[in-house]
Amino acid sequence: MYNQERDDATAAPGPAVTAVSSIMRAQQILMARLNELLKPHRLTFPRYEALMLLDFSRTGSLPLGKLSERLQVHPTSVTNTVDGLERQGYVRRESSELDRRQTLAVITDAGREVAETASRTLNDAKFATAPLRRQDLEQISELLRAFRATADAVPADAGP
Repeated sequence: MYNQERDDATAAPGPAVTAVSSIMRAQQILMARLNELLKPHRLTFPRYEALMLLDFSRTGSLPLGKLSERLQVHPTSVTNTVDGLERQGYVRRESSELDRRQTLAVITDAGREVAETASRTLNDAKFATAPLRRQDLEQISELLRAFRATADAVPADAGP
């Protein structure tokens, strides 16, 4: 039963349902837009994210398990993503010199090139966030910071 004296998100399901539905729909819209922008580069957004993680890594490589952890996806998804990138020549698999049981995803020169050009495309399109303005995007990030902090184990006052 609804308690009229309470004024938080747990008092009634209406605002929570609306917020969750809005966030999920926005995610679907963004993913469709981002994938459309990346299509000329023969990438999907998940493949782009994987390439960028490898590109930003110190050595240009990461163990598949670490890639799964950082992308926050199931290991099977990372395997499929790396399979696709490998078929395209953007990534290759190597055995780890430190642990032979570990497989590394290693970005290739072609992978670095496509990551760079795809990044320019996404940056030019402001990551498909139109019609939102900079202050809108900052507000969204701020609103979700505390929520993410509980899941990401990052202080709520940390950066994005």
